Amino acid sequence: MSWFLDRAVGFFVENFPPWQTIAIGGPLGLGWSFVCLGFAGYLKRNGTRIGYTRKVFHFLIFSTAAVLQWRSGTPAVCLFGGMCTLVIFFAVWRGAGNVLYEAIAREKDQPHRTFFVLIPYFSTLVGGLLSNILFGPAAVAGYLVTGLGDAIGEPIGTLIGKHPYRVASLSSVPATRTIEGSIAVLVMSAVALVLATTVSPHIAFSSLGVCKILVIAAACAAAEALSPHGWDNATMQIIPAALVRLWR
Repeated sequence: MSWFLDRAVGFFVENFPPWQTIAIGGPLGLGWSFVCLGFAGYLKRNGTRIGYTRKVFHFLIFSTAAVLQWRSGTPAVCLFGGMCTLVIFFAVWRGAGNVLYEAIAREKDQPHRTFFVLIPYFSTLVGGLLSNILFGPAAVAGYLVTGLGDAIGEPIGTLIGKHPYRVASLSSVPATRTIEGSIAVLVMSAVALVLATTVSPHIAFSSLGVCKILVIAAACAAAEALSPHGWDNATMQIIPAALVRLWR
């Protein structure tokens, strides 16, 4: 435990953004987060189903985090995460009927819609922090797998899913996923891992190879299928980051 605490404290000290970065990047990150959620809200208001609008926001945020990690490093990701937090909390504060809230709060999660906005947020936070603290640069693999692999599951399930299955839920709200969605998660997780080898100098395709990438992608799909409702944003960051760190 003391080892983990030392790593965690060191991580926060090393990756606290400089004040100049905060002054410039903070407003930019806040504005971009509003744009991302506002775009999802625009789609929702114009008839796009919640299964798509949630994942539009999800994809944009995780893709931004991956690009920032690639181009500017972990401090920039931490700053962007803080700005995104403000936007999500603002949407929750405005509540039902607000276009930002309605873009990410599923109707089927009634009467716990806010709970299932906040749980994915906290699972994202936990997954991102643990991935960075424990596995360092391999965390970018988790961003991309979650941003691409996890993002595709719900839209595919909404569009063509014919074989639903129940998953654990931490509330009285029943939760289902589909086999079709899980297959899409596996395929896109593999694509995300290949992409990680191209954008990160710390992850080499030659070290992973096709077989290891497929094994990691399968583990990610299993994690998404078995994770309790709302918690897959954590497991789908930690598992690929851990396996990439082990095999890179």
